[in-house]
Amino acid sequence: MPLVAGIDSSTQSCKVVIRDAATGALKRYGRAPHPDGTEVDPEAWWLALRQAITAAGGLEDVAAVSIGGQQHGLVALDEGGRVIRPALLWNDTRSADAALALRAELGDAEIAARTGSVPVASFTSTKLRWLRDAEPENAARVAAVALPHDWLTWRLRGFGPDNPRLDELVTDRSDASGTGYYDPARGEYDRELLTLASGNSGIAVPTVLAPHDSRPVSGPVPEFPAVPGALIVGAGAGDNAAAALGLDARAGDVIVSIGTSGTVFAVTDTAVTDESGTVAGFADATGRFLPLVATLNAARVLDATAALLGVDHAELGRFAVKADAASGPVLVPWFEGERTPNLPNATATLSGLTLATTTRAGVARAAIEGMLCGLADGLDAVLAQGVTAERILLIGGAAGNPAVQAIAAQVFGVPVSVPTAGEYVADGMTRQAAWALTGERPTWPVQIAAKLPVDHRPEIRERYARARDAASGTG
Repeated sequence: MPLVAGIDSSTQSCKVVIRDAATGALKRYGRAPHPDGTEVDPEAWWLALRQAITAAGGLEDVAAVSIGGQQHGLVALDEGGRVIRPALLWNDTRSADAALALRAELGDAEIAARTGSVPVASFTSTKLRWLRDAEPENAARVAAVALPHDWLTWRLRGFGPDNPRLDELVTDRSDASGTGYYDPARGEYDRELLTLASGNSGIAVPTVLAPHDSRPVSGPVPEFPAVPGALIVGAGAGDNAAAALGLDARAGDVIVSIGTSGTVFAVTDTAVTDESGTVAGFADATGRFLPLVATLNAARVLDATAALLGVDHAELGRFAVKADAASGPVLVPWFEGERTPNLPNATATLSGLTLATTTRAGVARAAIEGMLCGLADGLDAVLAQGVTAERILLIGGAAGNPAVQAIAAQVFGVPVSVPTAGEYVADGMTRQAAWALTGERPTWPVQIAAKLPVDHRPEIRERYARARDAASGTG
C-alpha cells in the first residue's frame, strides 16, 4: 500500500512519521533537533527537516507528505525569495507593545470581529508591526510573509532563492487564522489589517488551500535531491490543528496539550469570537474551527522545578503525590511572562510557604498544580464560548506522568483520557497527506493509554485563584 509522511516542525525539533496510507500502521520515524532561542534562522529548520527525513529512511517510496509547524512565526522574504532576518518565533515577546498599538488603533471588538481573535505578542501581525518600527530597513525589503510550515512546504516543493516563485507559497486555514490578518469565518485575508501591521500594501501572502488540497513538487530540490518528483505535498497546518486531526478529535473532545507552551482547544462547527482576547478563534485542519487558549508556561515549569530539586520528572511526580493538596504552597508559574492572562512581563511567584510545607514534595506538587490550574483557567474560557467538554484528551510529554494525570483529574472536573504517547502533530499530517492522496479522511483508530474518572478537588483551583489574582494585581 502507498506510504504517507507527516512532519512536525516544532519549536524544539523536527519529527517525521511515515505510515501506511490504508491502515495508519507506523512504518518509520526520524527526528532532528532545532536550535534554542526565540528567533531562529529558518535554514536551521530546513536542515533539520532534511536530517529528520533521512533518519526516517527518506521519501523515495512515499506518495504524499504534509508539514505541520509552530504557529505565528514570522518568516520575511525579499523579492528574490531570500530570508531577510532570523524568524521571530511565537514565544518571542518583544512585539508585546506592537500588539497593544494595533489594538489601540482599531479596538479589540473590531479586530476580533474581523479575524476571530485579539492579537497578542505571539501573532504574526504584531511581529510585522515590530519589524516596521524597530527595523525599518528590513521591513522595506519584505516582499512576502510566510509562516514556518508555509516556508518549509515551499522549500520541499523545490522553491527558494534558486527558484523564487513567491506566488507558489501555500498555507492552510488553521495557520492563516493565527496571523492576525485572516478571517476564518469568511475564509479570506484582511489586506487592510495586513497593511496596518506592516505599513506595506504590496506584501504577498500564501494561497490558502482546502484541508485535502495539495500541490506537486516543482522540480529538483538542490539541497535534497532524494525528494521524488511525483510527491504530493499537502496544505500543512498549524501545530494545534494538526494535533487535533492526529487525535481525530470530534465535538465534545477538549484537548489539553502540555508542550513548550500549554494549549486548550476544541473542534467546533461554528466560529468563535472573543473580544476579551482570552480565546483565539482559530480555524482547524478539517474545514471547521478551533477555539484555543494558550499559556506560555507548561512543560518547562516541570523542567525547572525538577532541576531545582535535583530530580527527574518521574521522581518529581512521586514527590508530588506525597504532598497534601489542601495546605501546601501555591506556584503561579509565569516564569516567561504569560499569554493567558496576557501579562508578557509577569514573573512567577511561590506563596503559602510555612516551615511545615517548605518541602520537596510541597514544591513538586505546587509546580504540577500551578501548571494545570493555568490550563484549567483556559478550559473555563473555552467553555464560556459555548463549547461542551465531555472528556479531556491530555497529550504532551508530561501527560504520561502518573502524578500529572491524577492531579489533572482533580483540577479539570471532567473525565480525562490520556492517548498512548505519540507524535500527534506529525500523525495529523500523515492523516492529511493520506486525505490528499485518496480523497477520503482516514478513520485510523487512536489508542487510549489511561482513563481517569473525575476526582474533583475545587479547593485546588480556589487556592490557585487567590494566588493568581494577587500576583496579577487583581486580588
